[in-house]
This record gives sequence, C-alpha cells and structure tokens, in this order.
Amino acid sequence: MMPSVRDGVAPRTLGEALERAARLLSPVGAGARRDAEVLVGHACGATRATLVADAGRALAPAAWSTLAPLLERRRRGEPVAYLTGRREFWSLELRVTPATLVPRPETELLVERALARLAPDDVRPVVDLGTGSGAVALALARERPRLRILATDASAQALAVARDNAARLAIPNVEFRLGDWFAPLAGLRCGAIVSNPPYVRSDDPLLRRGELRFEPRTALDGGPDGLDAIRRLIEGAPAHLAPGGWLLLEHGFDQGAAVRSLLEAHGYGAVRTWHDLAGRERVTEGARP
Repeated sequence: MMPSVRDGVAPRTLGEALERAARLLSPVGAGARRDAEVLVGHACGATRATLVADAGRALAPAAWSTLAPLLERRRRGEPVAYLTGRREFWSLELRVTPATLVPRPETELLVERALARLAPDDVRPVVDLGTGSGAVALALARERPRLRILATDASAQALAVARDNAARLAIPNVEFRLGDWFAPLAGLRCGAIVSNPPYVRSDDPLLRRGELRFEPRTALDGGPDGLDAIRRLIEGAPAHLAPGGWLLLEHGFDQGAAVRSLLEAHGYGAVRTWHDLAGRERVTEGARP
C-alpha cells in the first residue's frame, strides 16, 4: 500500500515539493518526474524554469493544500491533463475535461497530413468529425485562416469545451455542430474530412486500467475489432467529399492494413498509411472514389 500524500510535514520550499511529488508519483511510471513538475507548477503558479532556478523559494501552505489532492488523484491514474484542465497540442493550449479525450502528440500527424493535402489557396470546407476538445480543427484553422472548418461531435459537453477553446484562442474560422458523424453536414461537400474516431477494441484491457479508464468510453471503444466507426466513416464520406477530396483517419498502430483494405474496397484512390514519430502506422488517407 502506498503511503498517503499527506503523511508527514508539508514541504517548505518549491524544491522540496518537487522532490516529494516525484517520489510519491514514482509508482505511476517513468514519467513521474515530468508529471511532478507539471503538477507542482500548476499548484504553485510556477514555470518549469522557476522550479529549477528558484527551488529554495518558500512554499505557501495553501499551495500544498492544492497540490496534495492532485498528487493523490494522479497516483490513482487520472491523466495529468484532467488535473490541470489543459493540454498543449500543435502549440495551442487547450482546455480539456473528462468529457473530451486528452489530445496526444501522435494526433498531430493527422493535422500534418491534412495540411499536406490542402493547397494553401483551397477554400473548400474541411470537416473534423468527432472533434472532442477541438484540437485538430483548431490546429487546422490556425494554420489556414482562410479555410472554413466545420467541427462536429455527438457529445454536447465535448462541443462546449471545443467552442470555449476556439473563443479563448481567438480562432474564428471554425463552426461547431452537434450530431453523430455525418448527420450535421446537411449535404455539405468538403475538400477533406479528418477524424480521430474510436478505434480501441472493446475487449482491450487498456480500457479498464491506466489512464484510458478516465477518458470517455464512447470516444475510445471502436467495437469488437476497433473498426466500427472507421467503417462508417469510410462508407459515408464519399457523399460529402468534393471531387478530389480526401478522407484522413487516425487509427491504431496495428490497424493500418485493415484500414487500407477498407478504403480500397470502397474505391478510394491513392490510399497510403503514414507513420508517427515512434515509427508506428497511425494515419491512413484516401482520395474520394
């Protein structure tokens, strides 16, 4: 049994708080030190540089009162992004809540590939299906301010977070619509459709342990083989893609071959899978059949 975070005397300085936090979080995994830095900085209003350069600064009693419960929650596996309420994606600081997935670095590949497939002067609408916190839609909109981005989600709570992120970041060229997959598009023809859909297999033990158990199940569970949502997107996208339009999908590292096969079976052209920075198949694209 792990000792309680509140055992013993409260740390007196930033440096002591950081060392204790790192020690308490060590059972969580290899990223304990980085998690400790983020949580101590969040609770104490300190940057990472300050934690190093001003380690002897006195720690206010209220700061430890704020930090201690965050450390307890992190030790139970809750994602750091939910504890701080924010996550950086594509150099954008996004608000996140348990109603949204935590944006992950590998999803930036989806943004990169969409930008590569959209000419700088392309003004055809682009759709982000299942936008969650708005990460992909807002990154595309920031890079291409002339584009009209339509972001949809079946969760009203997630969509409220995405709208808040757009307003806070002053990104005006994103429209948000509530609805399941293609339902909100109303006959719209797009230059590209992008999506990071649910693709974890229903029986994957990761859904019941670790950080994933805190994230919305509907945004993760892709059915028995993880491909239920991907099938729907591949089948439905041609009706909403303009000539020459692209469908770009994030998927599991072991699903590339299956996604390519589905796209080819539905007549998509130029089908190709791209690897993330870890060398794993992560995003597959195809041109409208």
